[in-house]
Amino acid sequence: MNFIARLLSVGTLSLSCLTSVAAMTVPARASDYPSRQVTVIVPFAAGGPTDTVARIVTAQMSKSLGQNVAVDNRAGAGGTLATSLASRAAADGYTLIAGHMGTHAAVVSLYPTLNYHPKRDFEPVSLLAGTPIVILARKDFPPKNLEEFAVYIRANTERLNVAHAGIGSVSYVSCLVLHRQLGARPTGVPFSGTGPAMAALVAGEVDYMCDQIVNAVPHIKSGAIKAYAIAMPERSPSLPDVPTTAEAGMPSFQARAWVAMFAPKGTPPSLIAVLNAAASRALDDDNVRSTLQALGAVIPPPEQRTPGALADLVDAEIDRLSPVLWQAANSTAHIDSPWK
Repeated sequence: MNFIARLLSVGTLSLSCLTSVAAMTVPARASDYPSRQVTVIVPFAAGGPTDTVARIVTAQMSKSLGQNVAVDNRAGAGGTLATSLASRAAADGYTLIAGHMGTHAAVVSLYPTLNYHPKRDFEPVSLLAGTPIVILARKDFPPKNLEEFAVYIRANTERLNVAHAGIGSVSYVSCLVLHRQLGARPTGVPFSGTGPAMAALVAGEVDYMCDQIVNAVPHIKSGAIKAYAIAMPERSPSLPDVPTTAEAGMPSFQARAWVAMFAPKGTPPSLIAVLNAAASRALDDDNVRSTLQALGAVIPPPEQRTPGALADLVDAEIDRLSPVLWQAANSTAHIDSPWK
């Protein structure tokens, strides 16, 4: 079974810095590129899954490109603030964005008046990793399994809170869909990223969250938080004792997530090709692969790392998420919920 089928089955740059970068000229030839540092903006606080994947991959890309590839965290508005800034950066290959299912797909439905569009304003570079979603809670949360969790959430929804990284983030979208299936509307607590959100969960300051596996594995293994289920068809090798949602009794909840690299629209194809090759070489590096896989990330095969494949994924995700998110945001009806 291929990467998409396994993972997706069923269901600090300031604005002035970016402006100054925009005044620089595009290299005449790909052989001239890069001649200086490349910056990859992560639109969330440090320590979250997008940040983690980006740092692991870009560290190896630096070696391949012969220039530093630096990560710049710019948090705010569920990742849309920095993504919007990145869309207006110079199309010269020196400013990139690490986006994901939220910033480059879900936002189309969640922010209909947003001043960027994933397809109109960005060039796809490469898919970097699949990041399965895990249903998590503070370590002393009363439910013992997913069935008890569902019943408890429904019965206590008005006094519970759920952490997320802002409207449009993966953590927000995933739990929005979960809450629709459970018919629950707890209080959302937004953070600047899932790194800070996870810190709050570990500290017991929030009740639960839906998070990407990369952010969760160390805390689950240490016993700092509870993991109820992973929302993918198969168990993760990094968390073999955590059941899938299907095994735990909620097969209808399948949440897919991914991290990818994009460039501003108009970036020359020759530079996109250089960046894509560097990203793909990084994903083939043994140390990068072992590090990502130990955190539960799923590494896409070469044919799914191409710019064209990423463009197709973004199209498919927008089409898939639009009706789901509209319904989730406007209804509390149970959808295929197995427990009453």
